Order: sequence, then C-alpha cells, then structure tokens
Amino acid sequence: MFDGNFRATVDKATTPVGKSLHRIGVSPDVITGIGVVMAAACAVAIGTGQFLLAAVLLALTGVPDALDGAVAKAAGSSGPRGAYLDSVSDRLSDGLLFGGAAWYLAGTANPRMAMLPFALYLAASLVSYQRAKAESLGFDAKGGLMERAERFIALGVGLVFSAIFVQILWLMLVLTIITAITRFVKVWRQASAARPARLKKQTRQAETSIFTRRASRSPREPRTDWRGRTRRRASSRRR
Repeated sequence: MFDGNFRATVDKATTPVGKSLHRIGVSPDVITGIGVVMAAACAVAIGTGQFLLAAVLLALTGVPDALDGAVAKAAGSSGPRGAYLDSVSDRLSDGLLFGGAAWYLAGTANPRMAMLPFALYLAASLVSYQRAKAESLGFDAKGGLMERAERFIALGVGLVFSAIFVQILWLMLVLTIITAITRFVKVWRQASAARPARLKKQTRQAETSIFTRRASRSPREPRTDWRGRTRRRASSRRR
C-alpha cells in the first residue's frame, strides 16, 4: 500500500542523498550490507527485551533499505544483480527480525507464542514470493494491506508500545494473510484472462501456418494419401 502510494515521494527525497553518497564513493552494495547488520542488531535487541533500543535500530535498518536504490541509480549500476541482492537481503532481514521476536517470546510464560513470529514470517515470505513469481510471468501482484513497509511500521509501533507487542503481531499476521489472499486472487484473474487470449493467438498462428504451406505448394507437386503413397491423377486411372 505505501509502496504504491508513496514510492514517488520517497524516491524524490532520497535521490539527492543517493547522489551525495555516490560522489563520496559509497557503494550501494555496502549500504545493503549495513542494512542487514542493523537488522541483526535489532533482532538481538528484540530477543533480549530491549524494545526501545530495538525501535531505534529498526528505524536505522529502514534507512539503508531506502538509500541503496538511490545510490545505485546515481551510479548508473541499477540492474538485475542489484535487484537480486536487495531482494535476498530483505528476506534475510525479515527472518532476523522475526527470529528475534520468536526468541523473546520463547522466554516468556507462554513459550508457545514463539510460533506467532514464525507464522508471520511464513505469511510475509508468501506475500513476497507471490509478487516475484507474478512479475516473472508478466503479471502485476503489487498492493495489499500489509507489505514490507507496513510491517516495519507496525513492528515499530509494537516495540515502542511493548504492552501490546503480542497483539500487534497478531494484527500483522491477520493483515498479512489477507494480503496474500488478495494477491493470489489478483494474479489468478490476470492469468485466467490471459489464457483465452493466448489460445486464440496460437490458433491464429496455426491457421496462418497451414495457409502458408498450402499456398507455397506447387500445383504440380504430387499429393500423397494417408499411407504416404503418391496418388495417381484421375486422368491416368482412366487410360
């Protein structure tokens, strides 16, 4: 949701910063790596129950995530390699953050609650995979109530207001599942609409190919029957 509505605003704000970082020789890969390190530090803070420190580290984790793309554009190095690295680092950061939450909940009075962040990570991974797979097939799977930006904001609220941390996680899980269902339906409809069009195109191509072969055949070219034997002309049979 935020990715579609505020992406242009974020890009406009980060572009000058990205150019400045590129001028002083900062690599976008380095910025991506810093983001992963900050996510690991945030996970440790969550696991040890230092929620206010974790909230600060979470905010710092989002800064490299917003700047690496701007630096790559300023350097003219945007491409599949950087996009792949960014996607992998995002999944790793998510796993670290939810792992920290699971570690913390495992040490509470109800250790079974550690399964909540685990379920949330599975749902979030499904949402990310749906978008990646849909885009590889030429479909659009963007949008939803709980994308990565929303997960960062909601987790930050839960860390600041630690009394409702578990409730925030439950809310995130429900909204993430709804997002996964919404994306599945969206891509399913696109794929269902594209299939009849593809079949019609293949039929037209097949008909055109048959017509072309018939038109290119010489009038004197002998025809064969279903057994592959050359058929005699009617005039020769009446001799």
